[in-house]
Amino acid sequence: MPNPNASLVITSIAAPNAAMKSFAQKCMEEDMEFIVIGDAASPEDFSIEGCRFYSLAEQKKVPFRLAALLPENHYSRKNIGYLLSKEKQLLIESDDDNMPKESFWQQRSQNQEATHLADAGWVNMYRHFSDQDIWPRGFPLDHLSKNNPSMVNGRPDSHRESMVNSPIQQGLADGNPDVDAVYRLTKKLPINFDSNKPLAAGKNSWCPFNSQNTTWFAEAFLLLYLPSTCRFRMTDIWRSFIAQRIAWTCGWSILFHDATVTQERNSHDLMKDFEDEIPGYLHNAEICRQLEDMDLRSGKENLAENLIRCYRMMTKKQFISQVELPMVDAWIHDMSRTQ
Repeated sequence: MPNPNASLVITSIAAPNAAMKSFAQKCMEEDMEFIVIGDAASPEDFSIEGCRFYSLAEQKKVPFRLAALLPENHYSRKNIGYLLSKEKQLLIESDDDNMPKESFWQQRSQNQEATHLADAGWVNMYRHFSDQDIWPRGFPLDHLSKNNPSMVNGRPDSHRESMVNSPIQQGLADGNPDVDAVYRLTKKLPINFDSNKPLAAGKNSWCPFNSQNTTWFAEAFLLLYLPSTCRFRMTDIWRSFIAQRIAWTCGWSILFHDATVTQERNSHDLMKDFEDEIPGYLHNAEICRQLEDMDLRSGKENLAENLIRCYRMMTKKQFISQVELPMVDAWIHDMSRTQ
């Protein structure tokens, strides 16, 4: 079904591969905008029919304050792709090593029937879709073995299903899913997830989500912001915690659904990944405790204020640098500016 009101955003420093060509071909068929954000290491001659590639030089010409503030060689440059898509009603983000399945192109709905979890604390959503001992990147290691009364053998204790409002939806990835370096160093991959019904995390329920196969509806676009003054492996994870906390103020849930891509992971140095993830291993649970204790204002009209307040807390507690705050201000300005 043609979808000119949707945009697909990916950042890449690699030459065009089969996954990117598959995305581009289908986007042309679906009349969907496809934006690829480059960085310093991206090939100068990057070109795929069906996608709009923005080199560093072109990024410096876009009419956004944030573009001049973002660091080079950082995943947060993806923020420019979000800003370029801000007039759309739907934004899908993925990575250049994900091969889309046919289900990736199915129509997406903000309101869905799902098993809803509220006041559940830390919930390992991956275990709802697998009998394997697996957890998502960013999940606090000290909570993996703790008994969660909302789950039995990794599955929801209650199968109460209801319609949930989920403008942020996390799709899983088969093959080489998004797990942390501890998992990759100690356990075996590949793995394919089960096709279970969606599971939604509501108020006072935590699970990290990533930027690798994620759907955003326009209401939640302001929460897309990726911080720059943190390690690469934490930028989308810490974004997810802030987005979850603010989502509670709007009555939104974070929906997790089965895999619609297969990841053929780019080459990584696992010990370098481990090093980059250390701030998360040490601080993810504490960040969420701090966020949960915040007295945020309710309603969509307070998204910008709440976003600023969350990042002020993050800088005050020294999880990120004070340098982040001007970038958050620029992001809010750019998102609210009419083109």
